[in-house]
Amino acid sequence: MPAALLRARTVAAAASGPAALLPLASWNLASCTSVVHIASSHKRPLCVASSRASLLSLKSTNLPPRSPSSARDKSPLLLHAAQHQQFQFLQQQHARRLYTIRSHRRAYSSAASTMTGEARPKRKQSPIAASERPAKHLKPESTVLPPGDETPSNGAVYNSNNNVVLDEEEEIAPVLALGAGPADSPEWQATIESVVKSVVSIHFCQTCSFDTDLSMCSQATGFVVDAEKGYILTNRHVVCAGPFWGYCIFDNHEECDVRPVYRDPVHDFGILKFDPKAIKYMDMTELKLNPQGAQVGVEIRVVGNDAGEKLSILSGVISRLDRNAPEYGEGYSDFNTNYIQAAAAASGGSSGSPVVNINGQVVALQAGGRADGAATDYFLPLNRPLRALECIREGQHVTRGTIQTQWIIKPFDECRRLGLTPEWEATVRKLAPKETGMLVAEIVLPEGPGDGKLEEGDVLLKVNGELLTQFVRLDDILDSSVGQSVKLLVQRGGQDLEVECQVGDLHAITPDRFVTVAGGTFHDLSYQQARLYAIPTRGLYVCEASGSFKVENMLSGWIIDSVDYKPTPNLDAFIEVMKKIPDRARIVLSYRHIRDLHTRGTSIIHVDRHWHPKMSLAVRNDETGLWDFKDIGEPVPAEPPVPRKADFIQLDGVSQPAAAEIVRSFVRVTCSMPLKMNGFPQAKKTGFGVVVDAEKGLVAVSRAIVPYDLCDINITVADSIIVTGKVVFMHPLQNYAIIQYDPSLVQAPVKSARLSTENIKQGQDTIFVGFNQNFRIVVAKTTVTDITTVAIPANVSAPRYRAINLDAITVDTGLSSQCSSGVLVGEDGVVQALWLNYLGERTGSSHKDVEYHLGLATPSLLPIIGKIQQGEIPKLRIMNMESYVIQMSQAQIMGVSEEWIERVAAANPARHQLFMIRKVDTPPPSFTATHDTGDDEHNTLKEADVILTLNDKLITRVSEFDVMYDNEVLDALIVRDGQEMRIKVSTVPTEDLETDRAVFFCGAVLQKPHHAVRQQISKLHSEIYISARSRGSPAFQYGLSPTNFITAVNGIQTRDLDSFVREVKKIPNNTYFRLRAVTFDNVPWVVTMKKNDHYFSMSEYVKDSTTDSGWKVVTYPTADEAGADTLNLTADAMDEGGAEGGSDIEPDES
Repeated sequence: MPAALLRARTVAAAASGPAALLPLASWNLASCTSVVHIASSHKRPLCVASSRASLLSLKSTNLPPRSPSSARDKSPLLLHAAQHQQFQFLQQQHARRLYTIRSHRRAYSSAASTMTGEARPKRKQSPIAASERPAKHLKPESTVLPPGDETPSNGAVYNSNNNVVLDEEEEIAPVLALGAGPADSPEWQATIESVVKSVVSIHFCQTCSFDTDLSMCSQATGFVVDAEKGYILTNRHVVCAGPFWGYCIFDNHEECDVRPVYRDPVHDFGILKFDPKAIKYMDMTELKLNPQGAQVGVEIRVVGNDAGEKLSILSGVISRLDRNAPEYGEGYSDFNTNYIQAAAAASGGSSGSPVVNINGQVVALQAGGRADGAATDYFLPLNRPLRALECIREGQHVTRGTIQTQWIIKPFDECRRLGLTPEWEATVRKLAPKETGMLVAEIVLPEGPGDGKLEEGDVLLKVNGELLTQFVRLDDILDSSVGQSVKLLVQRGGQDLEVECQVGDLHAITPDRFVTVAGGTFHDLSYQQARLYAIPTRGLYVCEASGSFKVENMLSGWIIDSVDYKPTPNLDAFIEVMKKIPDRARIVLSYRHIRDLHTRGTSIIHVDRHWHPKMSLAVRNDETGLWDFKDIGEPVPAEPPVPRKADFIQLDGVSQPAAAEIVRSFVRVTCSMPLKMNGFPQAKKTGFGVVVDAEKGLVAVSRAIVPYDLCDINITVADSIIVTGKVVFMHPLQNYAIIQYDPSLVQAPVKSARLSTENIKQGQDTIFVGFNQNFRIVVAKTTVTDITTVAIPANVSAPRYRAINLDAITVDTGLSSQCSSGVLVGEDGVVQALWLNYLGERTGSSHKDVEYHLGLATPSLLPIIGKIQQGEIPKLRIMNMESYVIQMSQAQIMGVSEEWIERVAAANPARHQLFMIRKVDTPPPSFTATHDTGDDEHNTLKEADVILTLNDKLITRVSEFDVMYDNEVLDALIVRDGQEMRIKVSTVPTEDLETDRAVFFCGAVLQKPHHAVRQQISKLHSEIYISARSRGSPAFQYGLSPTNFITAVNGIQTRDLDSFVREVKKIPNNTYFRLRAVTFDNVPWVVTMKKNDHYFSMSEYVKDSTTDSGWKVVTYPTADEAGADTLNLTADAMDEGGAEGGSDIEPDES
């Protein structure tokens, strides 16, 4: 393959110059900036992007790219459960490594740097180095980490212990995993036998991002603290701040649902409730809480699900009682409490484990540990969990008071440096001889009760006249004084100062409701976020910036100051503003990121109230444990568009008149997709198209920008006029689409590009006109370096559209690698080729998508455009195959006669080549049902067939395959196994290849297998293909992965979407059912799932030409009137497959 073909760029960072193929011996690694794979001959040459302006083009034959099957075998997404183990180890190691540095990456990615510059540490930076920072001990439920953020999708933090996790089918009998130390005594053995009956494994999900947590699925531990009423104590980061659903498994493998009844606003504990009557085969016992039992030197056992194992028992000895609460980074962190420290070496999955003494009493709650592999663990004292449990048992409200001040424990030597006088130190040491430090104000929130009265560095002496040195007593006083005032005596710089503060309600500044509208999710700023950045507890916070509100390529962390020039200081004000904004309106959004409140951002957003029509208010219901959803505003109809005027820019200093004229033929195209389908990795793409008919408003654009027609298309003309567009035609092979806008709305001198009827030649001079990454037009006079038949490499882990069987044009200018859209134009102003971006494979090392920038000659577009201009939508037929070029030396060995070789040389003097079949596509079921080929293998093409003629025309160029477009059957002369033979080849209608229906069920997007799937698979197991899934959904929790096929529901065969919908409608809510599935690589398996209509009710997207958008949404009513509107789930919250850890796609382009 020619070197110029490989002028590709990784989406993450554009190559600095063109690429070229180099022999292995001539590599100059010092000049290389990136390396990507590409289709090759017998060996795989590499694309080496060099900083030089051009490199020597070396001739290379075109044979298949790397084997899809061998590459796919390395993807855990597509493996059977028994094959997952060796990959889970690597994935967990990678996830933990990401979380070691998560504080610098989670809420402030490189995308945010476009507004805020270089990433700065948070306002109150932790004194602990990032590499030493603690980690919550959750275990990811799914082995595959979805995209969108640079951290694992479940929002959890893992420690650095490397553990292989067995699948549920492979769990062995419980094993007691003891830490270092002597064998347990009979007393300990008896204690453990009693304790394990109360310990449960909790499998849970947070259905959407909320406050500090992302949507996630994970696994942790809890234990029964009230067997009669069914209360389980665990961590707050397990109970979650947002919508929760989950279940627990007891020691004897009985299972029951759990629901939250309490999550503390600050401290890391929460209480779940289950139905004790659901446990029938074991006598439950509850564990007693003994906060006073935690003493230095006490031997303890941590009984839980360490590393996701069924049961692990880790031993340790309490070493500290006065550790400050661990700082986990940008997410949720506990504060205003001491923590207990011990060396137990717990890891992911042990969050919420009971820490028991030899008497079987729980003395602390496991919460987190070091992320650097050290054995140190951190436990939460039980004083406040015990108080909360007692209140809940008695049906009382758990009061929580605050003066919005964070305190930390500082030793006496530091307190002296802050101004603690010797007199007060002597007094404290005398009255509390075991104390080694005092409480010091760390953060005083602006506008809070302590603002203007307390300052950072104040040493707390007394509260209400009582000497106070411990957090537990401070909590006691504040929790019993909500709505009242307290007097604090502090020492500031050696001076005593008494202040009086009003105690606020901590629950009142902890969000318990959110609004979803236009794809985004919003709530009032929480105390957790305000404390982390030392800002007032007010403002409208975006916890999921998706859909219309995706700005600066950040998924969360924005504070919205105004919408449509109207201030939005809180959620209520935002609701009233959004109720009045019509669908498809373009409004101005003013915002700041919580990490950089100095810089105000401004964006124009396109409000989507047609794909996401409802505005829903979700309110936490602590009685049911669910979040109740209510529609609070119907969409305001879109205002009719009006014509607008504009002029195009003029290119100053450009010597080529043709380049200056072609500017009037360019329009900017933005495509937004509400649902992930067909394996496409992004929810929004932007590029440029070429106007091919200004009178009819027809535009040619790359399919890497418009991948399918379930989308919103906005076309910007002359950088001034924005009009909506629709998809008219999508070519199944050549990577272009024809879209259309209403030309009556555009009062600008748009000019139809004149497309050449002659193919451009190698070595021909041309003018390159393109748009760089800043969407600025650039011009260069250049030469065509090569025209080569190519096939874009397949993305083996998650099939998606790619161009095949096309002649790609490359040019001798470095601008070609920097520009994803443009044209090649002659001196006479005639467009000779479109310059398009081609979506390629995802690299295995960086998990970034590769784009190729290549030219497509215009003559191949003319017949399609001609039909559209006549009012006819082209219905092409194609051969079900992918081919590649072979040279005459190869053809001769494969049995092509000398006579045919001579005819090839005469027919194509520039390229002596024929085409060999690389892969025969799996035909759609509609095709196989109407074309019974029987057992006669001569009626079909096979891999390695060499095509000589089609309908008696010698085939030596890709363009000569166009004969297939209008013929249902082709008469083919081929060479197979060294013998010439004639066969009848049936073509496939392309209208069967595009997706026309998608079902959203339990968080999974189901559709017919799209064209890319049929290109890469040898057998279609059913017409129910999983193309994406939502984080926090049952599909994610139970491992129903993208690229799998569903073949049966509860033992009843379901071969298509109609039969599937019919069967799942029969399943009651909150009921288990069985799905029989088959992986992409033909491995059958069975998954059991529980239906969840409350958060994930079923809906459909169905193509409908009578609607404005070309699609309609079908919803299925449920008995749950307070259930969520699943249509507010966006493509940004979905995983299309192919991730092997960390972030697997680039930010959406906007």
